Amino acid sequence: MKDPASDPTDRVQDPVGDRRQDHDPVRAWHRLADTSVLLDGFHALKHAVRFRAEVLVAVTSDRQAALALTDELAPDVRDTLDALLVEVPEATYRSLVPRPHPTAVAALAVRPSREANLRALARTPRTAPVVVLDHPRNLGNAGAVIRLAAGFGATGVVTTGTLDPWHPTVVRGGAGLHFATAVERLTVAELPSGPVFALDPDGEDIRGLKLPDDAVLAFGSERSGLSTDLRARADHLVSLPMRPQVSSYNLATSVAMTLFHWSAPQGGKGVSFGSPPSPVRRIRS
Repeated sequence: MKDPASDPTDRVQDPVGDRRQDHDPVRAWHRLADTSVLLDGFHALKHAVRFRAEVLVAVTSDRQAALALTDELAPDVRDTLDALLVEVPEATYRSLVPRPHPTAVAALAVRPSREANLRALARTPRTAPVVVLDHPRNLGNAGAVIRLAAGFGATGVVTTGTLDPWHPTVVRGGAGLHFATAVERLTVAELPSGPVFALDPDGEDIRGLKLPDDAVLAFGSERSGLSTDLRARADHLVSLPMRPQVSSYNLATSVAMTLFHWSAPQGGKGVSFGSPPSPVRRIRS
């Protein structure tokens, strides 16, 4: 799958002019915050850089500690973060983010264009499923699902309903891995093509099924399950094994079990995830 963030023609247009003119990180932050993706914490920035996000500005209240963490956990992006990170006073850092992260790192990045994500979701043949969260409610759960989908190499994650999958809390929960897959909000009618396997307690036991690579895997909301529209769109209702009298699984757990079942060897080799792309440095402030 082509990384949407790697094509300069797919950038979200900047409504405030040329972002390269302002070299003061705090002033740039205030100017760009409303139109950019907040990368909250070291791990979000690390993953965004690995998957070629265009990082506009990155700050930390302790540059030495941030780079030491990079040396320990992500030496592959050390040079890029060394060039990106600007140290600011702790009070300034805290004023820029809604909830300070323990790593005291934050950044702003360009959101991949909707058009690029829609192309990625619609491209066929697919080599990995699309995950659909039908009217999800919990921002943290949505972020955890995106992190899972990126880890399994899913084609993308689609949400229906009112939840914004690019909300800062979702991005924080996804550890910046929105840039590793296509993440969009669509209606049920706009879902990508492919057989829809919808998770439902009354469905066929997933252990007896082989999920195809072009599957659309749909999961209902944490409380009410599948919507009427999604249930009508489903080609197959599928259930996960669960002990009697246990009410349900967490949404992210259900997605993890389903993606693992899809990826597990069934008379052949398992899924090969390949290597992450080499980091590309794009510094604009």
